[in-house]
Amino acid sequence: MSEVAVVTGGARRIGRAICQHLHAAGYHIALHYRSSAEDARALADELNATRANSCTLLRADLCVAAELDALVAELLARFGGIDLLVNNASGFAPTPLEQCTAAEFDAMLGSNLRAPYFLIQGLLPALRLAGGNVVNIVDTHVQRPLPQFNAYGAAKAGLASLTRSFAVELGPEIRVNGVAPGAILWPEEDEAYGEEVRASTLAATPLQRLGDPEDIARAVLFLAREAPFVTGQILAVDGGRGLT
Repeated sequence: MSEVAVVTGGARRIGRAICQHLHAAGYHIALHYRSSAEDARALADELNATRANSCTLLRADLCVAAELDALVAELLARFGGIDLLVNNASGFAPTPLEQCTAAEFDAMLGSNLRAPYFLIQGLLPALRLAGGNVVNIVDTHVQRPLPQFNAYGAAKAGLASLTRSFAVELGPEIRVNGVAPGAILWPEEDEAYGEEVRASTLAATPLQRLGDPEDIARAVLFLAREAPFVTGQILAVDGGRGLT
């Protein structure tokens, strides 16, 4: 069988580009989704039409412990080894301090921090068997806080810390790295990201434009395949936004 890549939140946006790029590089894609069933099926059909039986669909709400555990069990049962885990699934919503509820806070930490932690823990046997590696999708705003997105930022900062901690804890068998996107795709239906915020974001980006989802996908593949002596690093793919 081809190398196996598990991509969480792989049906749309950046996740979709990661799946397509890794598939083109020869990986079998274990494509996780939560609610985007139609998009997930369309992408799986596209990949399987290109190479038969090269994409497996798996659904789970990663914020529900029982569903995450079931996903891990299914992955371990289906695949002997897992060569690459891409923790891409992510909740993104403003949580103004005076308005944020415990449920909203937990949702940000659940998808962005808790889920990657326990996916890595659960899939350790398969990652060790394959000599695999992990790529966590972090965020450039770990370095530069995004106003009103405090819970999201805290969760992504935690994920960056886990990336470095697990690189030490799991070496030399497993490499763990991260990619920190900047402005790649604007959030959908988010009033907090209006035209004024978008303009100021681009003005503060040295390259003064949006990136492309393919930029993130290429970075993931580089860390997975072309960087065997790199671990514990967060690769910024942000047009220089983290510098300003």
